[in-house]
Amino acid sequence: MDTIFNSLMEGFQVALTPGHLFWVTLGGILGTIVGMLPGLGPATGVAVLLPLTFTMGPTAALITMCGIYYGAMFGGSRSSILINTPGDGAALAATFDGYPMAQNGRAEAALAMSAIASFIGGIIATVFMTILAVPVARFALQFGPAEYCLLMLAALSATASMSKKNIVRGFISMFLGLMISTIGLDAQSGVKRFTFGILELQTGIDFLVIIIAIYALGEVFKCFREVHEGKKKMQTKFGKIWITKEDWKKSWLPILRSTPFGFLIGALPGAGGTMASLMAYNNEKQLAKNPDDFGKGDIVGLAAPEAANNAASVGALIPMMTLGIPGSGTTAVMLGALLMLGLQPGPLLFTQHPDIAWGLIASMFIGNVILAIVNIPLAGILVRVLAIPPKILYPIVLGLAFIGTFAISNSVVDFYILIIFGVVGLFMNKAGVPTAPLILGTIVGNSMEVSFRQALVISDGSYGIFVGSPIAVTLIIVTIASIVFPFLRGFIKSKKTVEA
Repeated sequence: MDTIFNSLMEGFQVALTPGHLFWVTLGGILGTIVGMLPGLGPATGVAVLLPLTFTMGPTAALITMCGIYYGAMFGGSRSSILINTPGDGAALAATFDGYPMAQNGRAEAALAMSAIASFIGGIIATVFMTILAVPVARFALQFGPAEYCLLMLAALSATASMSKKNIVRGFISMFLGLMISTIGLDAQSGVKRFTFGILELQTGIDFLVIIIAIYALGEVFKCFREVHEGKKKMQTKFGKIWITKEDWKKSWLPILRSTPFGFLIGALPGAGGTMASLMAYNNEKQLAKNPDDFGKGDIVGLAAPEAANNAASVGALIPMMTLGIPGSGTTAVMLGALLMLGLQPGPLLFTQHPDIAWGLIASMFIGNVILAIVNIPLAGILVRVLAIPPKILYPIVLGLAFIGTFAISNSVVDFYILIIFGVVGLFMNKAGVPTAPLILGTIVGNSMEVSFRQALVISDGSYGIFVGSPIAVTLIIVTIASIVFPFLRGFIKSKKTVEA
């Protein structure tokens, strides 16, 4: 521990230089802005701003890119809360209770809690990274194709069963998402699947297009009649950007529970913040005394996934730094940039370049503090979005949706996909079909299929590989429990009611 502490102090000497302080602040602010814009997200933000880092040294470049990464995690929930449009997949869970809070006149508390939970999640996860980077990286190496497949299956089943009343509809939504993920070229054979002769579909449908369509366009379509008839009211009075004691009392423990969970999920290559935030949301809903309050503006349903996705962004840096393996799309871009700058992340990074490794970790403590300071006052400005008349606000949302969609792949075909799935989102909302399983299925479907087929190749077609390790067996138990637990809890609750 003394060695770690001394190394961290040396890291702070590197991170607190004026130049590095400037870059971590600039990266965090740019990341926050990028995170708020639908269709961009941290990976695109880092890629777009990559030329900026070519004139820097490796330390400054890494600090700036990481600032953009976790800054985007802070910013992604802003549009989720205010206009029901996630900036990226990791901010998806923030729409479930964040947007209802805004509709209930509690946008100020939602924005404040988002910043607080993100700050706490980021700081605690950075402490974990400081102490546990190597052990966690070794644990991640124990995940083979079978374990990854089962992890994604557990996440899907947990998300689909979030509401026991809609569990069948949840699984229908999940299978629809998995079907969407199969569109394009087969990852292993290169065979075209469900492209209908459309060249642009060979690369598949980007999950960000689906997110924007279902949430942004779906919300606009749903509110169209209310806007036309003048029933959709705008908020004119705004309170203090902070939370109540009751909010904090309800949220502090879920934040602490969700942070290590998100950190571990993030450290697994390919898992990502979306899976971490959705599973954290589901965990808190399962543990809640009144799970029916979730989805109606329960602040716990916002705090838990926000802590988890920020912790996941820190966790994703571990495999990149200690193993040279990108833990997410964003860290893949960062890894490429570092290689271009002549730096090879991997096992020797902490011994050969301790100033870079520990300077980055120290900068993450500083960056999270700066982002908390920036985001809470920023929330006071952003909340004024709710004062924009709906007839002006919703065309702006539509414009952002189409711009964000075009920015993803510069394809006009995506506009048609956007409109089609916007209508699908509207009908799913009217039919009471949950949309989260569809989104997660679209995100993880391709990776899950590849992992499943790789596992069978390794085992010469034997399904025994899926029960061949303690991790695999544990994940199967978690999958079954996620489906059974809601029914079991409902049975126990009804039995107690009858006895009373």
